[in-house]
Amino acid sequence: MPKAQFPMSESATNVVNSYIDEALRLNASDVHIEPDATHVRIRFRIDGTLREAGSEDTDFLPTLVSRIKVLSNLDISETRIPQDGRFQLKKGGKELDVRVSVFPTSYGECVVMRLLDLSRALLSFDQLGVRGNDLDRLQRMVSKPNGLLLVTGPTGSGKTTSLFSFLNTITTPEKCVVTLEDPIEYRLPNIRQTQVDYDIGLTFAKGLRGLFRQNPDIIMVGEIRDQETAQIAVEAALTGHLVLTTLHTNDAIGAVARLVNMGTEPFLIGSSLIGVIAQRLVRKVCEVCGKEFHPPQTLLEDLGMHEKDAVFRRGEKCDACAFTGYRGRSGIFEVLEVTKEIETMIIAREPIEHIETNARRSGMKSLRENGLSLAREGFTTLEEIVRLTRKG
Repeated sequence: MPKAQFPMSESATNVVNSYIDEALRLNASDVHIEPDATHVRIRFRIDGTLREAGSEDTDFLPTLVSRIKVLSNLDISETRIPQDGRFQLKKGGKELDVRVSVFPTSYGECVVMRLLDLSRALLSFDQLGVRGNDLDRLQRMVSKPNGLLLVTGPTGSGKTTSLFSFLNTITTPEKCVVTLEDPIEYRLPNIRQTQVDYDIGLTFAKGLRGLFRQNPDIIMVGEIRDQETAQIAVEAALTGHLVLTTLHTNDAIGAVARLVNMGTEPFLIGSSLIGVIAQRLVRKVCEVCGKEFHPPQTLLEDLGMHEKDAVFRRGEKCDACAFTGYRGRSGIFEVLEVTKEIETMIIAREPIEHIETNARRSGMKSLRENGLSLAREGFTTLEEIVRLTRKG
């Protein structure tokens, strides 16, 4: 990607706008402003990876950061502690929400601007990438009137987008929907959203307890981080609420073990848990330069694929994909639906391995299996699936 430098004579307003415009043109999710000893590096996060986008003189950093702080309603005189804010822009006829994080470093303040487009949050299940039997399972789970539904995966795997897509599908005028988030990323109509604030004691757990008196039908909790939040979420699910939340585990079955390790009793987990969706975001082969190719047979065999002369696709790198071979991302999923048999196994404290075996007999496919199916169809590459998933 060519580096864009803006002369010092230009105002900080123009420089900030220029970088945001360029980031939007390239479908970037974040703009990073990173000072070091000799210059200020500008990088964009595109399809989950950081790419060089430009540089500025170190003398320009305070002016640049101050402009972003003014936009975000932050304290421009404070440079010693982290600050978080946000501001809104109209670009291309769309409302853009920009979430700002300012963090002190040895060479000056580092800024990350996350560009949030509301339309990206309102995706259908098909647009998320859920397909086939997994789509049927997911639709059954979100249509239930009560229970606990978990979305798992590492940071940046699209969990929040999935949760809002679920809410968008099931929210109706007859239902009271409330959220507890940290931070609020997308502001949606017909949903009451609350930002947790640890400085004043408004934690996920305390907010959940307060919500019981609001008589909600559906509760979305940004994340289960501790035993108290897990316990209250389970209680809410058992008392007639549909609870959607996230958990940091590598796969779907790991969520059960994680809840147990947090101190939640297995009989409560089994009785409340509807299902778990583990997910990753894989880069898609560029539609402009994508070509068919034959991968080495050794790679196929290592992946458990024994097709002879199998044909896949990969990008040959072009201007459209900034010479990466990839453009855009899609989700891959592992969907665990808690059946009566699995519920009984959880309550009986059977080993996680046995529960996973039962789920796979019922049709659950691993992240890698679903990813390899996408690679076979030419949507992504084998290397991308190997990078993001484990064997199994």
